[in-house]
Amino acid sequence: MTSYFLVGRGTVLPGFVDAHVHLALIDPSRLPSGGIARVLDLGGWLHDGLRTSMPDLAYAHQFVTAPGGYPTRAGWAERGWSCEVTTRADAATAVDLQAAAGASVLKVTLNSLVGPVLDAEALAAVVDRAHERGLPVVAHAEGSGQAHRAFTAGVDAFAHTPFSERLAGDLVAAMAARMTWISTLDMHGWGRPTAAFEIASDNLRRFHAAGGRVLYGTDLGNGPLPLGLNRGEIGALLGAGLTPDEVLTALCAPAPLGLTLPDNRVTFIPGERPRDPDDFTDWLCTARALTRPELEVLT
Repeated sequence: MTSYFLVGRGTVLPGFVDAHVHLALIDPSRLPSGGIARVLDLGGWLHDGLRTSMPDLAYAHQFVTAPGGYPTRAGWAERGWSCEVTTRADAATAVDLQAAAGASVLKVTLNSLVGPVLDAEALAAVVDRAHERGLPVVAHAEGSGQAHRAFTAGVDAFAHTPFSERLAGDLVAAMAARMTWISTLDMHGWGRPTAAFEIASDNLRRFHAAGGRVLYGTDLGNGPLPLGLNRGEIGALLGAGLTPDEVLTALCAPAPLGLTLPDNRVTFIPGERPRDPDDFTDWLCTARALTRPELEVLT
């Protein structure tokens, strides 16, 4: 991560990334003014207008799931947002459809609380085919044992810090050696204490302490989350043991999940970074995402 200070102006950093958004459920044009320069869209139709909207993005296209599985019955998911898989042949077809639609990451859902989930053979086939196509696999894992199943199948990242159960220490350590977790802590209660928030925070604290890679992500589009940097998410990351520098690393990932995102914007934060850690979040949340020409106006 490289930063520099414009004398009398502020701090310039690589473009901040929100690694879990649903652009079809929000107004993406408002994100740069809220400090978000790049996003990873993790499911939903992206019509041409959204593909060309700001900020810069990579996307997953459809949710890959079992027949009748999450989110096929969710009120917020439009018909056609999911691609249902039963067999190994279905798995290859589903992955190829996502790649043909321009997806650079695959999103698989394993939510046993609301419907069926992929069986072990289908899940392994999805992951194997995605890796053959060079696509990292991100899983929504919810329900007892689903995070373990995803890890065993070779999934590369979790769309959410696991929040259904406290994971065993040896499993967390094994995950830290190979996986990336996208944080999404504040979606649990949006600032009000919940059991899921406490479980997720504890899992993330131990994953981070074991050396696991954490990406800042919010699940933007899910509930009353701000269109830009989320003060609650930043506070939750700090509360889970990340230092301010590590929070910046989670925000500035140059190639999240190995993906090459466009970098047409940088992050500009007015003023100098405060010395007091307690003032860090306030300072960070004044960030804006600027194009190079917009930045040059400040120089």
